Amino acid sequence: MAAVNEMPVLDPAGVSNLPRKPGLPADEPSSERPARRKPAAADKPATSTPRRRKAAPVNKVTDTLPLLPIRNEVYFPHMIFPLLVGREKSVRALEEASDTGRCLVIATQRNAGEEDPGPDDIYSIGIVAEIMQVLRVPDGTVRVMLEGLSRCRILDYVQNDPHYVVVVEKIESEEVKNIQTEALMRSVCSQFEQVVNGGKSIPPEALVNVMNTENPGRLADVITPYLRQLRYEAQQEILETLDVSARLELLAIVLRKEAELLDIQRTIRARVEKEMGDTQREYLLREQLKVIQSELGERDDVVSEVAEFRARIETAGIPEIARERILKEVKRFEKMPPASPEMGIIRTYLDTVLALPWNVKTEDQLDLHAAEAILNADHYGLDKVKERILEFLAVRKLTEGTTKGPILCFQGPPGVGKTSLGRSIAAALGRKFVHVSVGGMKDEAEIRGHRRTYIGALPGRIIHGLKTCGTRNPVFVLDEIDKIGSDFRGDPSSALLEALDPEQNSEFSDHYLEVPFDLSDVLFLTTANLLDPIPPALRDRMEVISFSSYTEDEKLLIAREHLVPRQQKEHGFANREGALTITDGALNRLIGEYTREAGIRSLEREIGALCRKTARKIVDGSAEAVTIDADDLPDYLGKPRFHRNEKEDADQVGAATGLVYTEVGGDIISIEVSLIPSRESRVQLTGRLGEVMKESAQTALSYLKSAADTFSIPAAMLAEHEIHLHVPAGAIPKDGPSAGISICSALLSALTGSKVRHDTALTGEITLRGKVLGVGGIKEKLIAAHRAGIFRIILPEENLPDLDDLPESVRKDLDIHFVSTMAEVVGLIMRKN
Repeated sequence: MAAVNEMPVLDPAGVSNLPRKPGLPADEPSSERPARRKPAAADKPATSTPRRRKAAPVNKVTDTLPLLPIRNEVYFPHMIFPLLVGREKSVRALEEASDTGRCLVIATQRNAGEEDPGPDDIYSIGIVAEIMQVLRVPDGTVRVMLEGLSRCRILDYVQNDPHYVVVVEKIESEEVKNIQTEALMRSVCSQFEQVVNGGKSIPPEALVNVMNTENPGRLADVITPYLRQLRYEAQQEILETLDVSARLELLAIVLRKEAELLDIQRTIRARVEKEMGDTQREYLLREQLKVIQSELGERDDVVSEVAEFRARIETAGIPEIARERILKEVKRFEKMPPASPEMGIIRTYLDTVLALPWNVKTEDQLDLHAAEAILNADHYGLDKVKERILEFLAVRKLTEGTTKGPILCFQGPPGVGKTSLGRSIAAALGRKFVHVSVGGMKDEAEIRGHRRTYIGALPGRIIHGLKTCGTRNPVFVLDEIDKIGSDFRGDPSSALLEALDPEQNSEFSDHYLEVPFDLSDVLFLTTANLLDPIPPALRDRMEVISFSSYTEDEKLLIAREHLVPRQQKEHGFANREGALTITDGALNRLIGEYTREAGIRSLEREIGALCRKTARKIVDGSAEAVTIDADDLPDYLGKPRFHRNEKEDADQVGAATGLVYTEVGGDIISIEVSLIPSRESRVQLTGRLGEVMKESAQTALSYLKSAADTFSIPAAMLAEHEIHLHVPAGAIPKDGPSAGISICSALLSALTGSKVRHDTALTGEITLRGKVLGVGGIKEKLIAAHRAGIFRIILPEENLPDLDDLPESVRKDLDIHFVSTMAEVVGLIMRKN
């Protein structure tokens, strides 16, 4: 550091003659002459001669002094430092100080970006400094050397122009040296030594100066300026801390943090140097390994693999965008060392991508008659579904194969053949078949695949299915789509939105592939038991085809034509004609008393049980041929598990027969109402009724109360009785609005004493105004009534079109009455007293 007396010294009076340059840069510490600490008296040898002129006596500091604001820096007492003065106000303050007493106030700005700070923009605590030397610089600015004398507090601003003049109060810290202060001083000195030894750019003589400082208050002022990385706000906080012990504690915290930062930097630097050394060593070893592998011929394997990959790319028919991306991976594979773990990842990726059927398609079998024959041979009924597939084939033939694959959703109860129909459709079209069950799937990556950054990454189930079948236009069944889930790993149903949209799936993006794949030729089929759980956005992309439950006649035909022959073949009766015969009577009883379902799964299991028991008899020699009739079933399968609901034997008061639709088909229920004398008019509902069914009961009762005069209901019956409505069986949950008019009829019968016809069943929703609204499941309900021996039916008028789906064998036996109001229902259901 250059000595102070080496600077050219100007006469203080000559400062007023210096040129002023408005708009100069803000005042900053001089970069050429760093701040210098005034040595303590105890530090200097007896023979030392100060290289600067003697400081002015303290009594030169007056109460009113010019103010020189500075920014981005804080100066402390006993400090010699240079300043570059450029702002006009600062130059004038310097002139004033030079003319009047060579002392001025140095205070820091709060906002360093403020060019003309006001009193509120300047900290109130600063220092009184004495001008030592002034130097004119060729660029028009002024450099001045200052010495800090003491802390001061700005009490008032007495002048703002042409420069600040402030009233200050000199602050002298009370120097109390005790055990606590001594301990703080030792701690601070030790930590400062640790910072200096840790590589901080602090000159060694600074440590000597600090160690020889015995004044507690001065110790903090000596150390703080050396911490150049400390923000000026933190330095200002130390300057404003007047209590010596508090100042030392604050400095100790700062020094501890600096020491920890230096330790971390030293650790990082050592780690980086080590890694750099390891990298260079690894590079040299790999280069040597390449030469060795080349000599051994091992490198030839990589070259042959690369050549094979390039040949497969040329013949795979990959689109240009995907082709460029795959070739880029081949280049990475070629340059990578054989021992690299990532080489195996790239090899797996290339094998997967090149195994996809980018340009492989099967020719559709566009013979409508042959396709219809296959569908009819595999499945009985399901006319709507078969018609839709034949329509697709017809359009495909007219458009010469350019039509996009539809997205069909088969919705219906379990066991009606939704999934197996997909296999039959694939056979009818001459396409490959892919089946994926998405029920219970909760990870989005199951659909879109994992990104290759993960270990063990794989493509999604859709891309994997296409890779397995080897064609880009299979029949792809996504089973149980209504049971798909979601959790923290994502929502698979949202990932399906792109795949199941004919307008978007031509560029389906799988996370593993990282290139688009065309799914527009895939015929997607989805299956669901219920539509409500499917998100609306996904349901909107699909064409829903509803499956109804099989009638008993249909089950009998399916069992005789399909199930029995299949089970006989599976149980070894294919070459033993006549060894097992199951009569139609046995099948009818099996359907009605041993199974209760919408489909035929349980029925096939029971037929399989009959085959197993017969096989044992034949093998052990107890019989050569077995014929099973209806009366033989208890001997094979035990007692019947279900009993048919039959109609009432006679007309009843407070009981009506309703029609319901369950997941296993239609059924009849008996709705019972009992009136109990009570002081309060209450309603009790039992039978595990759902919310909608409870609301239907409340609606029916409210309607009867409002129409009490119309139906001649005595007022006392409503006011003095508790109404108990029960729907057996109590263990079976029930819900839905279709029992509205049945409940209303039972209530009206109980309140008026009129009997309800036992040979009539009814279904329909009721409103508060007595209107009858349409309901669903008409086909299944009417079949259930026909099975129970009830042939007189009351239906809402809105359900007239639903009779088109009813089998003719059932329809011809029924006497159906259509109604639109509850008054019409009463006229048809009530017996006149």
